Amino acid sequence: MVTLNINGKDMQVDADPSTPILWALRDNLNMTGTKFGCGAALCGACTVHLNGEAIRSCVTPISAAAGQKITTIEAMEVDKVGQAVQAAWVRHDVPQCGYCQSGQVMSATALLRGNRNPSDADIDAAMSGNICRCGTYQRIRAAIKDAAKTLA
Repeated sequence: MVTLNINGKDMQVDADPSTPILWALRDNLNMTGTKFGCGAALCGACTVHLNGEAIRSCVTPISAAAGQKITTIEAMEVDKVGQAVQAAWVRHDVPQCGYCQSGQVMSATALLRGNRNPSDADIDAAMSGNICRCGTYQRIRAAIKDAAKTLA
């Protein structure tokens, strides 16, 4: 049994300590907002925050997260920065298929927590590990800049 702090609540996960956070969230805790994409930390669909930093949950074992704070997409609806990002996503019609969006929002939120006025290069660097199969990268960049303005 591993205790994880997820979205501010301690939760017990009955799983092998080597289980990736992604599968503990989805299979053990029935939190399906975090998506499985590649399983190799290449696409970003599984992005969550660990102590405020964007990480790939598909390759991070729950043992590495014990005693730390995990934040998932489910918490973004009550998070000021997350709300700003999600509202900008809607204004800029970012989602098409929507599959990558939870990971995209989590990476954008982590960026804006540390940089409220990101340049194009900052955005590209922060979002480089998130693949959008629909190719909405220009809208993603515009939405991040828009969210930054609303947070200023």
